[in-house]
Amino acid sequence: MSAAPERIWTVLDLLRWTTDYFASRGIETARLDAEVLLAHALETERLRLYIDYEKPVQGDERARFRELVKRRADERVPVAHLVGAREFWSLSIEVTPDVLVPRPETETLVGAVLELRPDPAAALSILDLGTGSGAVALALAKERPAARIVASDVSEAALAVAKQNAAALGLDDRVEFVLGDLFEPVGGKRFDVVVSNPPYLAEAEAASLAPELAHEPRGALYAGAEGSEILLRLVAEAPDHLEPAGLLALEIDPRQAGAVCDGCRAAGLADERVHRDLAARARVVTATASATGEES
Repeated sequence: MSAAPERIWTVLDLLRWTTDYFASRGIETARLDAEVLLAHALETERLRLYIDYEKPVQGDERARFRELVKRRADERVPVAHLVGAREFWSLSIEVTPDVLVPRPETETLVGAVLELRPDPAAALSILDLGTGSGAVALALAKERPAARIVASDVSEAALAVAKQNAAALGLDDRVEFVLGDLFEPVGGKRFDVVVSNPPYLAEAEAASLAPELAHEPRGALYAGAEGSEILLRLVAEAPDHLEPAGLLALEIDPRQAGAVCDGCRAAGLADERVHRDLAARARVVTATASATGEES
């Protein structure tokens, strides 16, 4: 009696099965994750999956895909770590466990800066504090080609990733990367824009957050008992590093909007604004320095 033929798995079969499996394991972005991982295993683009949806997937390809699915579902490794990259502001950003995975809500931070400094030809001086993968600095470099950008981080490993991203995108001559804590590596220099996505989660929240965060650098996520410690320190120090009428733009936890706006006023900054992300959550606070360079 001959053995039953092995099942032929098509691209669509694998997408459907994996989407259902991920959903059953509590992964919210089940379909997207399945698409990204399958495209990576097949060494193709996501769009090709739907052009080639009836194409049989070979055994070696399924084996690669199976390992990615297992690590995503069982270990909750972020998709960006599994494929080594994440799209941010239409840029492909290399990602490793040494840096925070760029998130869609952080595009709100980039958008706020561009909205409030709308001249694409402006020769702005921009400081990106806690640059991580370099995503924010590189997005701003792309959109403001005349800008001079300095990007700092306390992690040498993170800066190595950021430098690789800058080189890969052809922006390494536009961004200077410096090592140090917040404003320390730039001394008394002043900038037209200071932007940051700093750590803003409270240490006590760690156990209740998504398991994927365990694979990301703790120092890029958590900021003390309250979560706002680094944010408020950054706000207090910002006026000494902003040019007259300079812009401060900070990503925040939605619950911190009021405290950060209060901190901006206490530091002598004005025109505080709260910008909401695509889910309508308070995500970014912006404020401006005095036009005379003196605290109001």
